[in-house]
Formats: sequence, C-alpha cells, structure tokens
Amino acid sequence: MFLEYCLRIHGGSTNEAVADIYLAFKDGNLNEKLAAMPNPLNPQVWKFVGAFSALQLFFMKWMPGKVFHGPVTSMGHRPVYLANGFQTFLATIAVGAVLSYFGVINAGLLYDVLYDMTGALALFSAVFCLFLYIKGVTFPSTPDAATTGNFVFDYFAGVELYPRIFGWDVKQFTNCRFGMMIWGLAPLSYSAKQYELYGYVSDSMIVSAILQFVYVAKFFWWETGYFETIDIMHDRAGFMLCWGCMVWVPSLYTVTLQYLVVNPVYLGNFHTALILGLGLLSVVLNYHIDRQRQEFRKNKGNILTFGRPAQYIVAEFHTADNQTHSSLLLTSGWWGICRKFNYTLELSAAFCWSVPALFSHVLPYYYFLFLFLLLIDRAYRDDERCRSKYGKKWDVYCKQVPNLLIPGIF
Repeated sequence: MFLEYCLRIHGGSTNEAVADIYLAFKDGNLNEKLAAMPNPLNPQVWKFVGAFSALQLFFMKWMPGKVFHGPVTSMGHRPVYLANGFQTFLATIAVGAVLSYFGVINAGLLYDVLYDMTGALALFSAVFCLFLYIKGVTFPSTPDAATTGNFVFDYFAGVELYPRIFGWDVKQFTNCRFGMMIWGLAPLSYSAKQYELYGYVSDSMIVSAILQFVYVAKFFWWETGYFETIDIMHDRAGFMLCWGCMVWVPSLYTVTLQYLVVNPVYLGNFHTALILGLGLLSVVLNYHIDRQRQEFRKNKGNILTFGRPAQYIVAEFHTADNQTHSSLLLTSGWWGICRKFNYTLELSAAFCWSVPALFSHVLPYYYFLFLFLLLIDRAYRDDERCRSKYGKKWDVYCKQVPNLLIPGIF
C-alpha cells in the first residue's frame, strides 16, 4: 500500500513520500496523509475482485484442456490438473476487450482499481490464509499436510501442499489464475491508461509492456511445467505463497508499468530496439530451457540436447509409503551449463522490462531487486532439498554441473 502511495501521490519517489509522511506526523496532520492511502473497503473494488475471481474459477473447471498429472509427492499423492491456462489467458483478454468495446468497463480499469485493490486483497488474503490453516489442520485434502505446532510459522508457510476447495486447486487459482492473470492483463490495461491520459503510448511503455505480456503468455503456454517447480512441489499454501500471489504479484510485479503510466520516458528507436531485442531473447531462451527439461522428463531422457543424445544421472529416492522412485537429472544441453540457468535469464528479462524507466527513481526496479533475492534464495533452497532427496547422487550431479547461475563464475 505504501508502494502504491509512492507511485500515485509522489510520482514514484520513495524519498518524497517518506519525507511528506514524516512532516505530517511532526505537524500533527498524519490523518490527512493516511486518508490518501488505499481504501480496502471500496465496494467497486470488491465487485471487480469478485467478478474476476468468479470468471477464473469458471474457466478453471469448464475451459477445455488436457488432463495433466503432477509429480508424485513424498506421501505418494499425485495431483491432477486441467491444463487450460493458455486458453483461459486468451479468453480473459477477449472478455475484457469485449466489455471495453461496448463501454461496460474502461480499458484502463485495472490501473484505476489497483490502488484500492491492493488494500482489499491484503485484507481478504490474510483472512483466506487463516481459513487455509484451519482447513489444513482439521480436514486436509491430501495426506501432504503437516504442522510444526507453531501457529505463526504454520500460518506463514502453510499446512497443506495441495489443498482443494470444492474441487478447485487453491494454488493453481492463487498463483496462476489470479496473480499471474492480473499481471498478464496489466500491460494492456496500463498502456490503455497512458493513452487515455496523454493521447499516446510511449516507446518505454511499449517495450516494458510487450516484454511482460510475452513473458506471462509464455508462462500460461508452459503452465504444466510450472506445476513441476518448487512453488507447487514444495511450497505449501500459506500466507507466503497465497497472500504473495494475490497481493505481491499484482502490485510489485507491475511496478515498472505503474510508474511509466504517469511518467512517460522517451527512449528513441535504437534503445527501444536494443532493449526489446535483448528482453525477447531472454524470454525465448528461458522458455526453451524450461521446455527442454519438460521434454526430457516426458520422454524419460530420450531426447537430443544441442544435437546429441541427452546425458543424465539416474537418482533414486524413497517416499513416506516405502515406495522407491527414480528421477533423471539432466547434465547436458542448457542444463549442463548451469543448474539454474533459467533463473539467470529470468533476471535478464526482468531487467530489460525495468530499464525503460531509466534511472530517475529506484522504485521501478523494486521487482528486479526482489526477484534477485528471491531466486538466489530459491536456488540454494532447491539445492538443499535435492541433496536431501537424492543424497550422494546429487553430489555427483553437482560435480558434473558445478555452476549454479553464471557459467564459470557462480
């Protein structure tokens, strides 16, 4: 909410916002400043959140798609999804376009509601995560539920790995169909808002919007691959994940676009083409890397990497039901360069869609800075989990692929 306040009231300057609030506090006018903060009780915002959520829940169950089986858990459970993310993404854009065309909504609606929606979602998600905690303790959906006995930790980290409510998968909704879907609509809505305000869309907005739109479209095209990532396989449905995806993603992940709406930056043809080209290359390579691993798993190692048969290590592991399973650890192709080279390209893409804001303020780079810390932490967490899961085989794998993020350096 403070981030939104900086963007809307102080043009993206955190220094001015802090100084303004400090002076108001000093002069006894703090209530006036607090009144300008997002209003979480705005009824129009709740109508939007309710309608948008209902649409996404409808698409989750009734949009045509193939059945996809996720990876088996330590308790022997295997989640089942309806893989219709890309169809839903296109359908959601179409619904928005039709409603905008007939004047039911404003094309820039998402930007208009985001200020108060940040507060509304923060309130709703906090209560929803409390419900998830109670549900996980009293009637979990699968055997993959556990508590530490520490309420604060369990509320934050979550109790259930795969909670479902009336058949709807909670993490698929919060992570994909709410947080990521809002992010995917933002480039279109925010560009429309800038056009509404100024009568044109700046080249900086075009670059940032195209890169983020393509990135999110790639995500939904590859959504089944996301079901095999650390977010879904290991992170439980708690405050960190569900509040994060419903509040943190729509507000922080779109911070550069929000800044550019009211702070147009002129880049020029050369810099526009350069940044756009590097950004698209990062997104395409990132997709290709993730796709290579997905195809490798799907075909049980029988693929070509860089024109040669894939090389891999067979690593066995045991689940809680005393069953032995095996995984193939790819050591060639993109995955032979670095263990997390996909993270490196994620950061490269994020920098490319942030840098069009140039360097007047640090706020447009908040997402990039957050992502840097997030992915470094996640890379180490994933290494730790894999070492615990595969034992000595993971050490063998790390010797064959020694670099984590940057070839020959890190």
